[in-house]
Amino acid sequence: MKLWLSFGLFAAFAVGLIGIAATTGWDDSITAISRLTGEQLAVLLALSLINYGFRSARWHVYTNALAIPTTFLEDCRHYLGGFALTATPGRVGELIRLRWIWLETGARPDRTASLVLIDRAADLAAVGLMLAVSVAVSSAGLQGGWTVAFIAIVIAMIVTRPELLRLAVTLGWKLIGRFPKFFATVRRASRGLHIFSQPAVFFPATVLGVLGWCAEAVAFFLLLQWMGADISLSVALAIFFLSVLTGGATGLPGGIGGAEAAMIAGLTFKGVPIEIALPATAVIRLTTLWFAILLGIAVFPFAERRAEKAEQEAFETPANALE
Repeated sequence: MKLWLSFGLFAAFAVGLIGIAATTGWDDSITAISRLTGEQLAVLLALSLINYGFRSARWHVYTNALAIPTTFLEDCRHYLGGFALTATPGRVGELIRLRWIWLETGARPDRTASLVLIDRAADLAAVGLMLAVSVAVSSAGLQGGWTVAFIAIVIAMIVTRPELLRLAVTLGWKLIGRFPKFFATVRRASRGLHIFSQPAVFFPATVLGVLGWCAEAVAFFLLLQWMGADISLSVALAIFFLSVLTGGATGLPGGIGGAEAAMIAGLTFKGVPIEIALPATAVIRLTTLWFAILLGIAVFPFAERRAEKAEQEAFETPANALE
């Protein structure tokens, strides 16, 4: 599935939002959006950039743990460029990061495959942890949040523990009996996971992930305040983190549809008028998911050219050495 199909999914969902907005009254929704200023939109985008920056730094922590000779700026280029393919099914398109590392450093994908697993697990752990904290503090009545948070943290623990992951892969293969390449790839990737559980790697990576996701959650709270919603910080954060996990659980590209539905449902459940919940959901998804994709598209050509140049240089080096 190509990126244009993911944009098609977003367009279809946007049409649905427009349809709902039309039945609930355009004027109120437009009024809510009109409360936003250019400076406020800039703040939302800046908080998203903070998220990407912290997660890029976490990626750098992981590449250092594997002794991959990349600089921080190179890791930022790889990580941000990978966002261009976020909306591919299961976000498998982000494997392009491993290709860039391979061409630039010679570290083969079978050695770096664990980066993809640990990065996904770290996001699960960070979002699940903050969801649990938010629900506990808010007393928002989002009891389902406890279950979602627990499942996310358990999955993260399994993925980051080689023994548990291999056991899960073995059981999954016995139950399903299909997709042998997938199960074999995950099993190979699990061999390099133990290094990420070391305190010198685990703690800074966890802090970076939590800070990054909290930046976007705070952006969601600020957006709701600016649009006139009467909602507390803890409740807004709980709804945001729950929607992120719900969207990821759907398996749809970028969580499109699932995350938005969960966000709208959570907001209306807490008494936020639909004429605010709808545009707020659309704006926050544009300034997070789609901003990340656009940023990735902007960085992607530079990352690709740099990788191709490194490959060409590596190819020409032996010939030059013989002269």
